Amino acid sequence: MKHHAIQLYDYHVWANAKLINHLQELPGELYDKEVQSVFPSVSVVMGHIYLMDTTWLGVMRNDSFEEIVAVLTPLRESIKNKSLLDMKEMYLNMTEQYRAFFARQEDLDKLMTCEHPTYGKLNVPMVQLVQHVVNHGTYHRGNITAMLRQLGFEGVPTDYIFYLYAAQANL
Repeated sequence: MKHHAIQLYDYHVWANAKLINHLQELPGELYDKEVQSVFPSVSVVMGHIYLMDTTWLGVMRNDSFEEIVAVLTPLRESIKNKSLLDMKEMYLNMTEQYRAFFARQEDLDKLMTCEHPTYGKLNVPMVQLVQHVVNHGTYHRGNITAMLRQLGFEGVPTDYIFYLYAAQANL
């Protein structure tokens, strides 16, 4: 049986894929269209989720804050003009990185120490960091659904229960 952290991450991947596939079916200009919301466009939200997934993978790998910032700074600039198709490929690559990382871990319940210059030290099981990645993605996929509705389009259901039904159907 899969560790709960991996199952949660599988949900995150499934939900992101459902959203990206849905966005690909909508008029292309919606991806970058400005809206009055928490983020200025769907593309900015997709970039934000990707950047934070990158951040938390670095944290789980025990990269220093400085190392993570060194990766994020150029990445933040490079994703500004990425198309949805480019982002889809980047998300697929990120998934491979996470899966390879998980495969190398002996214990996803092990306690980790995260250090941040503002927030200080946090001792937390790795599984809870995975939970945070998933929760963060869920929150922002909800932002995208609200943005799509504002633009006159439906969102796509990505609730965890729908993932469980889909996963069961694929057994």
